[in-house]
Amino acid sequence: MNPVVFGLAIVAAIAIFLVAIGLSGSGGSSVTERLERYASGRRDETKEKKSGPSLAEILQNSPTLTTINRGLEERDFGANLARDIARADLRLRVSEYLAIWAGTTLGIPLVMILLSPFVQAFSSPLVWVIGAVIGFLLPRFWLSRRRAARLNAFNKQLADTITLIANALRAGSSFLQAVEMVVRETRPPISTEFGRVIREVNLGLPFEQALDNMLRRVRSDDLELMVTAISIQHQVGGNLAEILDSIAFTIRERVRIKGEIRTLTAQQRMSGYVVGFLPIGLTGILYVIAPNFMAPMFRKPPEMLGLPLGVIVLCMAAFAMFVGFMIIRRIVDIEV
Repeated sequence: MNPVVFGLAIVAAIAIFLVAIGLSGSGGSSVTERLERYASGRRDETKEKKSGPSLAEILQNSPTLTTINRGLEERDFGANLARDIARADLRLRVSEYLAIWAGTTLGIPLVMILLSPFVQAFSSPLVWVIGAVIGFLLPRFWLSRRRAARLNAFNKQLADTITLIANALRAGSSFLQAVEMVVRETRPPISTEFGRVIREVNLGLPFEQALDNMLRRVRSDDLELMVTAISIQHQVGGNLAEILDSIAFTIRERVRIKGEIRTLTAQQRMSGYVVGFLPIGLTGILYVIAPNFMAPMFRKPPEMLGLPLGVIVLCMAAFAMFVGFMIIRRIVDIEV
C-alpha cells in the first residue's frame, strides 16, 4: 500500500475515534455532577456497580484534558461555545465538542480520499474542499438544530407552566413549593431547567440569580418576561399570581398570532420548498429515466479544476437555488 494512503487512513481512523469518544463520553463536567449529587442527596449507584472505569471516564478524568478544557472555557470563544452546548442540553465538554468538530472536518475529506480509487468524482481536490466545508459546518448545524428544537419545546410548555405556578400560589404555596410542583408535574425540558433552579437554591444561591442562570441557559423571550416580572415583584411587592396570569395570557396570544402568521404564509413557504427541491427532483428523475440525456454533464472535456464543467454548472445552480430558498425563508419569517 502507498505510504501516503496508509498515513491518511490512520489519520481518518483517529478522527473517527475522536468523534466516537466525544459522543460516548458525554458525561458533563465533574463539578456539575458533584453539585447535582450533593443537591439531590443521593449517591451515583450506577457508577459504583461498574467493575472498572471505561475509556470515556478515563479520558474525562484526565488532568491534561481537564486543564485544556478549563483553558478553553476561560476564553470568549470557549465560553460562548459552552453556553451553546448548555442551551442544547448536551452533556459535552468544550474540548469534546471541538474534538468532534475536528474529527468531522478532517474525517470526511480523508474518507473521500480513501474512496477515490473506487469513485472517480472523489479524486478532485475541489471535492475534498467541499467535504471539509461540510464536515466543518455539520457539528454547528447539529448544535443549532438541537438548541432550536429544545427552545421550541420549552416555549410550548411555558404558558401552562406559568398557569400552574399561579394556581399553586393561589392555593397558599410558596414560590419554591410551586416550582417544586412544576418539576414533579411537567416534562423535560421544563422540569429539567426548573429542577436545576431548585438544586442551585438548595446549594445556597440566591433565587434571583438561579432564575438568571436558567434564563442564560434557555434564552427565551417569554421566559425573560416571566423572570423580569418575578424579580420586580420581589422588590416592590404585588399579587404575583395575577402577574403570572397576565404573562401566560400574553404568551398564549403570541403563540396564537404566530400560528395565524404560519397559516397566512404557508403558500409562500411552500413556494420556497418548490423552488429549492423541484429542480433537484427533476434532475434525479431525468437521470433515472434517460441517463444518456444527463451524460454530457459528466464528460471530460470540457473540465475545470479537475471536474467536468457540467458538474461545476450543477454546483453553481444548486448554490443559487439555496440562496433563493434562504431569501424566501427570511421574507416569510415574521417576528412577533
